[in-house]
Amino acid sequence: MSPALTFLYAPADRPDRVRKALASEADVVLVDLEDAVAPARKAEARSNVVELLAEVSRPVQVRVNHPSTPWHDADLATVAGLPLAVGARLPKVEAPDEILAIDRVLPGRALNPLIESALGVERALEIATASPRIASIGLGEADLRSDLGVADEAGLTWARSRVIVAARAARLVPPAMSAYANVRDLDGLAASCRAGRALGFRGRTAIHPVQLETIRAAFLPTPQEVSRAREVIERVAGATAAGVGAIALADGTFLDVAMVEQARTVLSLAD
Repeated sequence: MSPALTFLYAPADRPDRVRKALASEADVVLVDLEDAVAPARKAEARSNVVELLAEVSRPVQVRVNHPSTPWHDADLATVAGLPLAVGARLPKVEAPDEILAIDRVLPGRALNPLIESALGVERALEIATASPRIASIGLGEADLRSDLGVADEAGLTWARSRVIVAARAARLVPPAMSAYANVRDLDGLAASCRAGRALGFRGRTAIHPVQLETIRAAFLPTPQEVSRAREVIERVAGATAAGVGAIALADGTFLDVAMVEQARTVLSLAD
């Protein structure tokens, strides 16, 4: 199975949008009980989740409300009644204890914490290793921008790198980027995705289906990258068969183990 690259949010109080997301080309559907749902509609949203996710045949996560809110316990109870394949997306995590408390209520379920504050960024590795049930971590950049007082993407570079390093140190999949707010600016989305890919992100969350194709294209390897990856694998195979130790590409670049692993990753995304 190819790695997930597109993650589409849908507000749980809008069953039409959830159904559309479930029928979309997104690799993972993120059904939201949190920021996208007004307080007066939280109960209705939970009822929709129970109905719409009683059976799932594709990757789905439900984003619950934070433990500090009055809706958190009911959200967890709702998720606990869903098929075990449905993951839980945990917002605004700042400490491992938050994850452990949720893990006790949702045993055996994949947990996906979001880091959305300066304190969370500082504790990224602790959060990433808090439970064996953690499947991924990610950044929630809207709240983080506010906490850090930054307006542009340059101000997030260090925090982004910190979370990427923490995820990989914890042997988790590379994080997906936070959503790009302007759904009409597909050129800006593409440029932002390319910059994120260069940092080590893999994939991105989306808030509208129109963003999915742009995200996928930005995170898929280019034809040149695929060609180079194939050359790496072929050179290694040929050198191994010939009993040759030192291996170089046609351009003179000598290969090492890390480059071979990177080539395999590129080809896994291309397949």
